[in-house]
Amino acid sequence: MDLFLVALLPPEPVRSEVWAMKQELHQRTGSRNAVNLPPHITLIPPLRQPAQFAEAAAVSLRAFGPTQNACLVGLENFAWFQSRTLYVHVAQAQAVRQLHEALYHWCAAQLPVVPTPTRPFVPHVTLATRDLPPAAVPELRAEFAARRYSATAAWSELILYQHDGRRWQVRETVHLAPAGDAAGE
Repeated sequence: MDLFLVALLPPEPVRSEVWAMKQELHQRTGSRNAVNLPPHITLIPPLRQPAQFAEAAAVSLRAFGPTQNACLVGLENFAWFQSRTLYVHVAQAQAVRQLHEALYHWCAAQLPVVPTPTRPFVPHVTLATRDLPPAAVPELRAEFAARRYSATAAWSELILYQHDGRRWQVRETVHLAPAGDAAGE
């Protein structure tokens, strides 16, 4: 069984700005999870499927993408999940929530092996997680509580990732329609 996930990636310069923060955290703390993937919002979290899922998912995403508009996403400052995951807060999340809902509705009909979400969807862009040294967390909490970051952009790149046992590999890249151009509008 292989591991797959679907993510929405930010455009430049947001991608480079957030990547620089992920690199900074990796260099300061040794967190490897910070640099395993480029900046993204996870739409379908990691799931185990047979290798042939890759082609079925790619075909499905290629059909889904043009039916959806790019998402206007506003990032603002930072937050934490418990004490182990530092992320960039998505302050403007309506469009990405709608995309998430549409994707799961699509999967229910077109790719039913994708399970229905069991947890609430909280759009976020992870900077570091799980392998953050516990001793570094108090200082990072204080620093990122005072640190400021904001960016707003149309996000249009959907990526299907497959884990090869060592790292995540891009399996398929699909572009959403420019705002206002989705099929059926």
